[in-house]
Amino acid sequence: MNKNTILGIVCLASSMTLIENGSLYAQSKDADLKNWPKGTSPREIGTKVAEHFNVTPHTNFNRTTPPKVITYPETCTWYGALTFAKESKNKQLAEKLQKRFEPLFGEEAKMIPVPDHVDYSVFGSVPLELYMQTKDKRYLDMGIAIADKQWGPPEGPRVKPESHEFYNQGYTWQTRLWIDDMFMITALQAQAYRATGDQKYIDRAAKEMVFYLDKLQRPNGLFYHAPDVPYYWGRGDGWMAVGMAELLRSVPKSNPNYDRIMKGYKVMMASLLKYQAEDGMWRQLIDHPESWAETSCTGMFTFAMITGVKNGWLDKEVYGKSARKAWLKVITYINENNDITEVCEGTNKKDSLQYYLDRKRNIGDLHGQAPILWCATALLR
Repeated sequence: MNKNTILGIVCLASSMTLIENGSLYAQSKDADLKNWPKGTSPREIGTKVAEHFNVTPHTNFNRTTPPKVITYPETCTWYGALTFAKESKNKQLAEKLQKRFEPLFGEEAKMIPVPDHVDYSVFGSVPLELYMQTKDKRYLDMGIAIADKQWGPPEGPRVKPESHEFYNQGYTWQTRLWIDDMFMITALQAQAYRATGDQKYIDRAAKEMVFYLDKLQRPNGLFYHAPDVPYYWGRGDGWMAVGMAELLRSVPKSNPNYDRIMKGYKVMMASLLKYQAEDGMWRQLIDHPESWAETSCTGMFTFAMITGVKNGWLDKEVYGKSARKAWLKVITYINENNDITEVCEGTNKKDSLQYYLDRKRNIGDLHGQAPILWCATALLR
């Protein structure tokens, strides 16, 4: 083989490599979770939504009356704003969010919810995040007291007979087998583990998650709103998706429940791919194309996929593309006041298809603001 032939082969191989790389680059642009068009970056969007939250008074599910205690949508948004401030290295924002908390040590102390229910106990994730960012022991003491109470003996007006049964089996007495719980419970316990390094907190959360997975996950990877309500309600499934992703960020691979949780997570993510609309959104009822595009569940599923891609649990091309498309679309629902629109109102369970289709579509509801901040955080991690 002469030199000219060898040179020709090398040139041909180089050209093919360039073509292949060009093709790969075109694909990876669709799955790129780092570079964004102006005005759509997680830093820009997260800053606007977090700053808006910080000046928003304590809210009560979009009702006109103020809440008696801080409700879980505010907790979830506060947690998201704090993690965003950390990942974006925005010290000024972090200080504002810390200042928002300070009255709870004094004149607003009555606003701290009594941790006798999952929706109230999740509040502990906020002081625990503040402790990790500031090392102020007041936050640690408050958050750990709530986390320990969740696994303490059943106590309070909300205790039901089955609470003792769950407690005696090593589960929290707040167990009720609603899919919402798998963010509310695991977020608090994972935060307690992150703040203290004490293995018992993450072990609790992992065991609880497997209990819910075994009881509630359907063969297609999704979850009915409740065992007696056979509908795949978007935000309900969103709590499971976020709960698993948040938990898997901290559960050691050596944990005996790690593989089971990862399996449940991956099956769910694969199923969600099939139901994502062409524009990137998911719907109020996941498997009903006639139902409306809903922002809170879209944000939640997007967070779960971003987290999976960033941690190497999910294929970066397949799920990166899905997450990028969802992020770019869901942020178009943020209006000029930095409120996200098309958020399903707070929803109890009911065995009625029409009930879910007819749920009110809120504007600025913190159920929807929180997932935007979680996504912005995850994109910056």
